[in-house]
Amino acid sequence: MVGATLGSKLVQIGHEVKMGSRSANNEKAVEWAQNNGAHASYGTFADAATFGEVVFNCTGGTVSLAALTLAGAGNLKGKVLVDVANPLDFSKGMPPTLSVCNTDSLGEQIQRAFPHVKVVKALNTMNCKVMVEPSLVPGQHDVFVCANDSQAKAKVVDILKSFGWSSIVDLGDITAARGTEMVLPIWMRLWGLSQNRPFNFRIAR
Repeated sequence: MVGATLGSKLVQIGHEVKMGSRSANNEKAVEWAQNNGAHASYGTFADAATFGEVVFNCTGGTVSLAALTLAGAGNLKGKVLVDVANPLDFSKGMPPTLSVCNTDSLGEQIQRAFPHVKVVKALNTMNCKVMVEPSLVPGQHDVFVCANDSQAKAKVVDILKSFGWSSIVDLGDITAARGTEMVLPIWMRLWGLSQNRPFNFRIAR
């Protein structure tokens, strides 16, 4: 759902997007491409990694490293990878726990596993509809970014602005992903209380 929402928005604002999945003809990916016109296509994770100038990781956090391994380190080398995933472990039911936290994060694990990829953590602290349409939440509210590479971070900031974001909080290097991922337990509780109304975080100063 997250990948389809982001992919559709990117196509809408003029980008060409290839949706990747484990199989070359994933039914949901095929349907997504058919619904989004000539600038939308589909293929394997490796196909998408080869195709994209910027790659979005929208996989489940507990399988992200495996999915990115299928995408191929060589195909991802030198590229900006926007990590939207959260390490949510649903193995014991709801609410989920975090499979990594405190002294590490999924964002850092991806950066270590793929040192030649420019990992930028962003958009993981909100519902996917708010990711691409921040006006769904009244007033000003925040999206967080962190990365080791400043140029990669700037590129992602430009993408966020094209989505309509005006309040973008730079948290520094990729270790800040520990904090944005650890927001998820309170996000899950707020989601349960929201009764399907869009919400987000705002840092008041």
